[in-house]
Amino acid sequence: MKILVAIKRVVDFNVKIRVKPDRSGVDVADAKMSMNPFDEIAVEEAVRLKEAGTASEIVVVSCGVAQCQEVLRTALALGADRAILVQSDEELQPLAVAKLLKALVDRERPQLVILGKQAIDDDSNQTGQMLAALAGMPQATFASKLDIADGRATVVREVDGGLETIAVTLPAVVTTDLRLNEPRYVKLPNIMKAKSKPLAVFSTAELGVDVAPRLETISVSEPARRSAGVRLPDVKTLVEKLKLEAKVL
Repeated sequence: MKILVAIKRVVDFNVKIRVKPDRSGVDVADAKMSMNPFDEIAVEEAVRLKEAGTASEIVVVSCGVAQCQEVLRTALALGADRAILVQSDEELQPLAVAKLLKALVDRERPQLVILGKQAIDDDSNQTGQMLAALAGMPQATFASKLDIADGRATVVREVDGGLETIAVTLPAVVTTDLRLNEPRYVKLPNIMKAKSKPLAVFSTAELGVDVAPRLETISVSEPARRSAGVRLPDVKTLVEKLKLEAKVL
């Protein structure tokens, strides 16, 4: 079974982001970049499936600038077999990425596509669902447990009322949640081996995909700063402030 895993290069989750002075977006010029944490979970799950003998090949894909090769090499060091970069200097919105992945799905014919449920930069939570719709594949989102057997993927999802278990026929699209697994650390020997693993580069034109933005960002601003907390003498004062100042009662 071939697994296709989509990963994204984002600002590292430990970095405090800054908004550009013109409010056109986030300043990432000198920020540390890394693999999207949800996508790292997707790679780990694919590697575990291969180690269990369920999968025979793992192909990792990233769409974006040339520097995305860094996160692809990280995924190769984690255990992926080969990588594909769809290189583009344009802004790639979720629909454009889904179309690019659809083109690669048509080329690669994977039995399972795994993505993180969302990227921590835009939090769109759209690409996996759009890909499933474009490719005509069943989808199982927010997976906290995944089992593959008898041509089906059984997924446990965390929902508001508890846990939901669904089964989808392969090929399918699965998006990962935080509790699916804990990604392993990359070992130095694997980093060295990853340098010799194949990494193919395509342009958006070669895949025949129009990646023109459909959405326009009007303005980006930092969240309002919280006012300092105060210590109240009793419950009566708290109720008064909630009623008169906060106006939530």
